[in-house]
Amino acid sequence: MVLVYPPKSFLKLILIGFVFITLPLIIALVLAAIDVEKLADQSQHAIYQAVRITQYSRALVEQIPEMERSARQSMVLDDPTLFKGYAERHKKFQETARSLAQLPLGDPQKAQLSALMVRESRLFSGIQTHAFRNQGSESQVAGEFTALADLARTILLESSRLIDHEVDILQREATQARGLFLWAAVAFVPAAVIFAVVFAILISKPIRQIDQAIRRLGDGEFGVAVEVGGPQDLRYLGQRLDWLRERLVELEGEKNRFVRNVSHELKTPLTAIRESAELLNDEVVGELNGAQRDIIGILRDNSLSLQRLIESLLTFGLVHLRQPALSLRPVDLPRIIGQVANNHKPAMLAKAIRLVTELDTVQVQGDEDKLRTIVDNVVSNAVKYSPAEGVIHIGLTCSGDAAVLDVIDGGPGVEPGDWTRVFDAFYQGRAAHDGRIKGTGLGLAIARECVMAHGGAIHLVECPAGGAHFRVTIPICQKQDAA
Repeated sequence: MVLVYPPKSFLKLILIGFVFITLPLIIALVLAAIDVEKLADQSQHAIYQAVRITQYSRALVEQIPEMERSARQSMVLDDPTLFKGYAERHKKFQETARSLAQLPLGDPQKAQLSALMVRESRLFSGIQTHAFRNQGSESQVAGEFTALADLARTILLESSRLIDHEVDILQREATQARGLFLWAAVAFVPAAVIFAVVFAILISKPIRQIDQAIRRLGDGEFGVAVEVGGPQDLRYLGQRLDWLRERLVELEGEKNRFVRNVSHELKTPLTAIRESAELLNDEVVGELNGAQRDIIGILRDNSLSLQRLIESLLTFGLVHLRQPALSLRPVDLPRIIGQVANNHKPAMLAKAIRLVTELDTVQVQGDEDKLRTIVDNVVSNAVKYSPAEGVIHIGLTCSGDAAVLDVIDGGPGVEPGDWTRVFDAFYQGRAAHDGRIKGTGLGLAIARECVMAHGGAIHLVECPAGGAHFRVTIPICQKQDAA
């Protein structure tokens, strides 16, 4: 029912789950309570009946000696008053016997009680009609009362046996009740556990879907639509998350278009500024003095910095798509690394940086331009933060079905709090570098986008000796649909 017609609210789903989980336990408790109450009633009734049977049986045993004494006195003294007392005791004895006969006795006990009543009535009639007047009648009466007493004691003994029998019955009933309770526990507790598992899945599934959707949005994966099942309010929340995803896609596109447009618009005046600075530096309009050359140098450096920023923005705008097109072909990574190292050789010579390379022969299926961008940006970052007379280690190995590039510098390193942020666009670490021109904060972000386009990963590795250790992992073979 819950699976076919999901409730409209998450709260109702929880309440329904609570009812289904507790219902088997409630049924088990109700059945156990009914059995316990039934057993208690039976016990109470059995105890009450046993007590009454014992009381009446003992009363019969105690009344017989009193009747015997009254009867013998009335026979000896022939006194009507004494006989009247005997008659009253006879009446009381018969009433006690009739009360005992109304109780649930066993068949032997009923026969013995009936015989006792008949024999006592016959004895009373004989004494009343003076049938025991001849010689030896007293001993005959005494024998009759002795027989009555023996029969009454036998009935009392049978009453004790009857009590023991009732106790045995109660014990069997208790054993059956215990077995029923255990059966209910075995049957209903697993049912409650099954219901709990089912509703835990029903409750956790939409929550897990929402969590996964939020994680994808946080990671910038906007291509997968958000779909959330379950109650209506959670489905509505999924729809709002999908609306947010669409808005983020629109904003991402607008941002990229803005960056590209602004970058293109800035290139024209920047080109004019650089050309003008070069003309002035070449003394086309006249000879320059020292101060003027310094000003022209500042102008050239800053125009160069601005040009690098614009080029980085353009590159970032091109690669800041989650699946940029790749022109796949076999690429010799050691050759790419050598070319990048030669490009950075002037900067390394200026800072007296020593480059140490350990390169295995590794060839990958990838986009050569984007692979060169990855290596160039990571090595450029190492050169920028390495101190004068420092050492940069570049390692290239093959691990399984992936190429692993390690770039280690001797700079200040990256603080643990910045390990994930250094790959964000426009973010620059708090560590200072020796470069004269301030960086753009886009190099590592561009490198990450290119790495992700190849299905690889880039991350920082802990470096006990100090400095920063960047590791890039690129699959050797790419899927053909990446092209």
